Amino acid sequence: MRTSNSNSFVLIRTVRAQLWLAGVWILLSFPNAFAESEFSTFWQKFKSAVIAGDKAAVAEITKFPLSMPYGIKAVKNKEVFSRRYDEIFKGEANAGQCFKSAKPHKETDREYGIYCPFKDTPNDWESAPIRFIFELTKSGWKFTGLDNVNE
Repeated sequence: MRTSNSNSFVLIRTVRAQLWLAGVWILLSFPNAFAESEFSTFWQKFKSAVIAGDKAAVAEITKFPLSMPYGIKAVKNKEVFSRRYDEIFKGEANAGQCFKSAKPHKETDREYGIYCPFKDTPNDWESAPIRFIFELTKSGWKFTGLDNVNE
């Protein structure tokens, strides 16, 4: 009888361990799939806010300090962001116009980029060097940087 109880105990522990490992595997496998659909939702919200010129809404989904192109000072906080909004979204590229048709480019599982042409050549999608960078942070997707890939 004792051997039977011992075998049952070992079997139960083995099954529990397998279930635990299966659960961990599932949790580690699905965040990336969810991240893609979450980005799509985030992108629609971000794009709409930029097109509408809603500085406060855009600032809420921006991570500070906001990285800027080479030689340009990072944006430290929401107040500075509000003052520099036009520089960020209407400077080298017209983000409002670009975002209407731009398609997100998946850089990694945790990063997307939106590439825009210069505002002087809005239809030159072959050369779209202005990159708006979005990253998956602990609190969700955020706008984290602006870059001119030519610099």
